[in-house]
Amino acid sequence: MEQMEKTLQMDHRHMLNVFGQFDVHIRKIEDACKVQIVNRGDDVKISGEEKQTEMAKNILSSLYALAQKGEQITVQNVEYFITMAGEMELGEVEKVYDDAICLTANGRPLKPKTLGQKKYTDMIRKNTVVFGVGPAGTGKTYLAMAMAITAFKNEEVNRIILTRPAIEAGEKLGFLPGDLQQKVDPYLRPLYDALHEIMGAENFLKNMEKGLIEVAPLAYMRGRTLDNAFIVLDEAQNTTPEQMKMFLTRIGYGSKAVITGDITQIDLAEGKHSGLLEATKILSGIDGIGMITLSNKDVVRHPLVQKIILAYEKFEGKKRK
Repeated sequence: MEQMEKTLQMDHRHMLNVFGQFDVHIRKIEDACKVQIVNRGDDVKISGEEKQTEMAKNILSSLYALAQKGEQITVQNVEYFITMAGEMELGEVEKVYDDAICLTANGRPLKPKTLGQKKYTDMIRKNTVVFGVGPAGTGKTYLAMAMAITAFKNEEVNRIILTRPAIEAGEKLGFLPGDLQQKVDPYLRPLYDALHEIMGAENFLKNMEKGLIEVAPLAYMRGRTLDNAFIVLDEAQNTTPEQMKMFLTRIGYGSKAVITGDITQIDLAEGKHSGLLEATKILSGIDGIGMITLSNKDVVRHPLVQKIILAYEKFEGKKRK
């Protein structure tokens, strides 16, 4: 194959951000694209086969564009651009990072990190009810909570309600001391953790004491009508069809609901059907209800998580054959 060289000019002020500490980002691009990358002053030279060189240049150009916007480039950014480089125009991927949902308690802008996540947050803005389905690490719950907090701060809703089915709140936890709330708190802990990070512990506690933020097991929703609220139902794959119907019929005027779940991790007793699976079939196509399936490409945890999910998908696929 014929070798070629392409040059990309890059302001040295952004070079460390793009290259990464000890050139870790460059090494990843070189390995993925089978090219060589060296810098000479403000010139970054890429050499290799034509197609691979062009791909590497596109990845570097997009990372540089992010750096110019003030984004801190991470290994996750680099790996995502590498993954998407062969599939689409990277300019579209760059736009993902223009959407700042809110600031966390420590002042960090909270943004979607993948195209799937951007579509998810846009869908939440446009619809009354959204089903977000996908594997672990795709930001389903975290982004839904960020959207809820933003709507609350903007006075679009009067309160936030976060709920999960506590499927083992019966005999398996029955021996523990305390009331039902204390027994199910371990199931709700991930929601508390995310609220603390986004809102800050003090703000969270203050609003919780006022009843403006409620974190409760799904059983507490029965018999209520939830007006002017942003409601997030997490771990919805562990609802029964009856529980899901009960939850969906709680939604009142001025409210918005996001239902999240991972259909590969259903913990219901054998013979029980998932309310999430059933609802996505029954409610598909209804105006005002959005549905999105995130994939392993949208995983934003440790890169190993994406590989674990892929390995399990392959294993499950072989079992079904």
